[in-house]
Amino acid sequence: MTGVWRLDAGPQTLVLASAGGIPAAVYWGARLPAGEDPSQLVAAAQADLTGGMIDANPALSLCPEAPRDFPGQPGLVVAEADGTPLLPRFSFAGAEEAPGTLRLISRAGGLALIHEIVADDAIGMFQLQTTLEADRPLRLHWLAAPVLPAPQLATEMIDVSGRWIGEFQLNRIPWALGARLREARTGRSGHEHPPYLILPGLRATNSGGEAHALHYGWSGGHRMVAEELPDGRRQVQFGHATSAETRPGTRFETAPLYAAFSDRGLNGIALANQRLIRSLVHFPDAQRPRPVHYNCWEAVYFDHKLADLSAIADRAAALGAERFVLDDGWFGGEKSGRDDDTTSLGDWVVDRRKWPDGLHPLIAHVRKLGMTFGLWVEPEMVNPDSDLYRAHPDWALGPADQTLGRHQLVLDLSRAGVRDHLLHRLSALLTEYPIEYLKWDHNRLLPLVDAAQTRGVYDLIDRLRAAHPEVEIESCASGGGRIDAGILARTHRVWLSDSNDALERLRIQHDAALFLPPEVTGSHVGPRHCHTSGRELPMSFRARVAAQRHMGFEMDLRELTPPEEATLKAVTAWWKDGRAWRMAADILRLDAADPAVTAEMQVAQDGARFTLFAGIHATSAQILPRPLRLTGLDPDATYRVSLTNPEDASARSRGMPALKTGGLTLSGRYLMQQGVLLPWSYPATMWVLDGIRL
Repeated sequence: MTGVWRLDAGPQTLVLASAGGIPAAVYWGARLPAGEDPSQLVAAAQADLTGGMIDANPALSLCPEAPRDFPGQPGLVVAEADGTPLLPRFSFAGAEEAPGTLRLISRAGGLALIHEIVADDAIGMFQLQTTLEADRPLRLHWLAAPVLPAPQLATEMIDVSGRWIGEFQLNRIPWALGARLREARTGRSGHEHPPYLILPGLRATNSGGEAHALHYGWSGGHRMVAEELPDGRRQVQFGHATSAETRPGTRFETAPLYAAFSDRGLNGIALANQRLIRSLVHFPDAQRPRPVHYNCWEAVYFDHKLADLSAIADRAAALGAERFVLDDGWFGGEKSGRDDDTTSLGDWVVDRRKWPDGLHPLIAHVRKLGMTFGLWVEPEMVNPDSDLYRAHPDWALGPADQTLGRHQLVLDLSRAGVRDHLLHRLSALLTEYPIEYLKWDHNRLLPLVDAAQTRGVYDLIDRLRAAHPEVEIESCASGGGRIDAGILARTHRVWLSDSNDALERLRIQHDAALFLPPEVTGSHVGPRHCHTSGRELPMSFRARVAAQRHMGFEMDLRELTPPEEATLKAVTAWWKDGRAWRMAADILRLDAADPAVTAEMQVAQDGARFTLFAGIHATSAQILPRPLRLTGLDPDATYRVSLTNPEDASARSRGMPALKTGGLTLSGRYLMQQGVLLPWSYPATMWVLDGIRL
């Protein structure tokens, strides 16, 4: 059986064909004309043969089959339940089509391989997923989501790595013969190898050129292979980590793989990813403005005292906070309380030593101030020094002699009894107290990779949300250790990094904007002395970096000087005044001519206004600022542009550029071709420009 199929999603087209075997993607790129002849596309994709090759070119299919013919990495590695390797030869069995959806089915000896592709025209993305079904239990070692060809007009790929307090680092890796392998075996999507890949075309920049991108929507261990074959073809595979399916089964499926194409540079990829996340995140009250957070962690750590926290809450409310989050340290068991990170994880009851009347007095005080209340939890973990572990040591995931991480073990969430217990404990807290927000943390690596653990996490969160739909959940994993479409389909905010150093955050937020919209990205104004970097930075810079995303404070507010307090209060009021449109805006990264500048724009959905953030993170090589070109504007429209914070100009800024003394009225074409000249400034300055279309 043969066939040709076409799907369109926003700016891209995907064409697939089968000549009797597993279908292959013969075209993935810019949207083709509606009248394009699909048979000619298939013919155009047929390559020549020459010396040193076998007598037919093995297809680079949606699941490359090896080791029979295909010279590269296979898309399926499977064995019988007893470990005997299987080498199935699939034949195409049929297609099921519906508007925007295509299911392609191939069969071999009791196995069915199903590739499902959904085209979302509004978001401009394809969602692809592979399912393997068998008539007997099998052991799965590797199953790739539908495999797509990487573009030829690219010399490099951009993948993402990172570490604690240094998330979302972009790596530009040259294409070369062979495979680039990234595998996250920490049991979560991870700081180290988050599941993203961008394939920029020649001369692609933030604002121009072509790019392809893939995002594997899975919160557990995963694997990516980007391979160039000896014949020059390129493939990209994403799937669960090798042997993450630890038990035999008759049905296996990958997570969704999201595919985007842009003819607007990396910003087109960013827009597709931002819209994807917006389509997945469902707030309890979508009409409610995103509330300004106050989190007490870097103020008091484990030292919880009602009087101190009440006094801090008073200051937070006066500065504009609308949600007060009590962080780690509030709970404990019968034998110990949470005075440090060595005890009590798993004992999700209020520590009566610290809170003799429970959390009611603090919550009542917070609510009287007009703020709502949130609470830190880490449900997936347990300390050996806890009532839970003493009662159920068998609930820990992994071997008994494993090394602890942050003095803790991981609970085995593949077990229904463990999930039921946690659901009961969390529901009891949410029932007794008016809690509208959970900061859900995950502070250690898993001792082994098990896809069932990730499915268990999903099940627990899904059931908790169904029971308490009014509660928002933040995904925190030592900061940004679990940020992906899978977890964001179940949560409402991510804690991007445990670093509140504004210089570090400036870079992390800028690069994460390729994948995340502003309203789900938490960013807090940290203390004057940053506990992760040792730096001290001006309040104006700290506050304005936090104001780029979902804003909050995380410090002992009693340390503020009157000038710092006035600045923080003013920036918070500015953020709240514009959050209705900025938190729904598109983030567009700018191509700054000066490498000392990290700049972006937030452009309203209707294009009627924008805010430009230009962070100076280093000393420039030249004396004066270079022009900063804008993007994403209507070239034929006229805009009024003004500097929001001229008061941040240094005394050494002696000139009188128009932005410093008033504003400018310029065409979109001029702003995008020539740009604006900012005042001279020291590093650790954030210039903020507001623009309105006239």
